[in-house]
Amino acid sequence: MLTILGIVVSAACVFASARRLRLAALATPLDPALLASALRAEKGRDPSELCSALRQELVVEADADWERDLFSAVEATGPARTALVNEQLAEIDYRTQSWGRVPRVCASISTSFGFLLAFAMVASMAASAEVDVSAIAASAINVVAVGLAGAAFCVAAQLRANALVRERLAATDGLVNCLESLTLPSAS
Repeated sequence: MLTILGIVVSAACVFASARRLRLAALATPLDPALLASALRAEKGRDPSELCSALRQELVVEADADWERDLFSAVEATGPARTALVNEQLAEIDYRTQSWGRVPRVCASISTSFGFLLAFAMVASMAASAEVDVSAIAASAINVVAVGLAGAAFCVAAQLRANALVRERLAATDGLVNCLESLTLPSAS
């Protein structure tokens, strides 16, 4: 029974860590690196034509709200432009950092819960007169193994999410630089 409880807790930790990984991977529906690469490839094209084509593509993509807002921010004039672009950079930072600590906490919970349940099994062995030591030892090892397996997934999810976030933020900086380097029709 305690082994099943350990599996449930580890599964919940794995699910939460997988959610963090998903949030890091899907912070924006369009990859900023690919978008910047496409813009650089069209460098010789008329900026107003390029802006019009980009606007049309962003309208088609329903989930591209951040990209549309970034494009609008870059098109703004005067001091508002810097403020609006910084607002979008803060938004992408928030999106990529969402649930950032969850896998680390879940790894700790999974491991600690596994050891706690193993300790409870051994304590129950000491309290009873009729004891099957090998069965309780095997159950305790199973619970610890389940907790460690859950923690290993959580650590792997944390490492991958951190790498994705670093890549996404660097690509976002490249996209912003690319957009700002274009001579936009309404930019000053």
